[in-house]
Amino acid sequence: MKRLPLAVAITAFLVFLAWSVALRQALLFLVGIGLGAVLAGARFGFTTGWRKLIEQRDPSGVLAQLVLLAIAAAVSIPLLAAYPTDLGAALGPPSVSLIVGAFVFGACMQVADGCGSGTLYKAGLGIPMNMAILPLFAIGSFLGSATLSQWLSLGALPPYGLVTHFGAPTALLLTLAGLALVGWGVTRWTGRSTPWWDRKLLVGAVLLAALAVLNLVIAGQPWGIVYGFGLWAAKLATAAHLFDPAANAFWSEPVNTATLTQSIFLDVTSITNIGILAGALWIAAGKPRSAARPMTASQWMIGLGAGLLLGYSSRLAFGCNIGAMVSGISTGSLHGWIWVPMAFLGSLIGVRVRRRFAF
Repeated sequence: MKRLPLAVAITAFLVFLAWSVALRQALLFLVGIGLGAVLAGARFGFTTGWRKLIEQRDPSGVLAQLVLLAIAAAVSIPLLAAYPTDLGAALGPPSVSLIVGAFVFGACMQVADGCGSGTLYKAGLGIPMNMAILPLFAIGSFLGSATLSQWLSLGALPPYGLVTHFGAPTALLLTLAGLALVGWGVTRWTGRSTPWWDRKLLVGAVLLAALAVLNLVIAGQPWGIVYGFGLWAAKLATAAHLFDPAANAFWSEPVNTATLTQSIFLDVTSITNIGILAGALWIAAGKPRSAARPMTASQWMIGLGAGLLLGYSSRLAFGCNIGAMVSGISTGSLHGWIWVPMAFLGSLIGVRVRRRFAF
C-alpha cells in the first residue's frame, strides 16, 4: 500500500511527459527510474566501493565498477563510431580545472558519503545528510559553472576522444586493456584475504551498464548527473534576478542559453535525475525505514560544506563518478582516465577526514 500513491504519481508524471513534453523524455524518465532502483536496491555506491578498498582492502565494489565500465564501453564505443552524428561522447578537456576538481571531489565524496548519483539515490532513500546536501550540491555546481572559464584560463588542452583519434576497435582495445590493468593492480594489492566479487554488486553493474547504454541511445549523449544540478540552481538564480547568464562565459554559450530558457523537463540530464530520485523512492517505499544514526553539529557542518564543494568541484572536473568516470571512460574520453587517479588520491584524504570526525 505504501507504493500505491507513489505508483500513481510516477504514472501521472510519465503520461504528462509523453503527452505534453516528448516521448523521448518519458523514455528517459523510465531509464532514470531503473537507474535509481538499481543504485538503491543494490546499494551500488561508487564512494563506498572506493572506501572499502582503502580501509578494508575489499575490492568487490571497485571490481564491480570495472565490470560496469567494460560492458558499457563494449557497446558504447562501437555505437559512437557507427553513428557519429547522432551520438556524442562525454568529452572533457584535460586541464588544471580537471585535476583540481577531481581531487577535491574525491575527498569530499568520502566526507559527504556520496558522489553525484549517490547523493541522488540516498536522498531518495530518505537519508537526512544526503537530503540536505542535494540542494547544496546544485548550488555548488552552478557556482562551478559560473567560474569555469577562469579555471580553464589556468591551462587546458582540447578534449581528446579515443574513438575519434584511433577508431572504434583500437579505442575499445585500449579501454578494456586499461580496465584490466586496473583490475589486476587492485587484486594484486588486496590479495585474497577478502572475496573479490559481490553477486549483488555484479548484477547491479550489468544492469547499470545496460541502462547507461539506453540513455546514450535515447538521449544521444551519455549519462550525466552534474549538469542537471547546476541547471536547476542557475534557473532559480536567473528567475530571482541574482544572475545574468548573458554576462557569463558558460551560460552564454548558445546550447546552455537555450537549455536555461526552456523547461527543465526538456533537459535530458534533469529528467534522468528526477527518475533516479523516483526509483530510489520506490525502493525506499518497499522497505522498513531504519533510524538514522544521530550526527553531531560538527559532523553536520563538515558534511554540508563537503556537499557544497562536491557540486563546485564536479563542475570543474567535467563530471562526477558518472559523467567523468562511467560515461567518460566508456565513451573513450581521455579526461575520464585523468579523473579517476586524481579522485582516488582525494579519496585517500577524505577517508582520513571521515575517520578523524567519526563519520
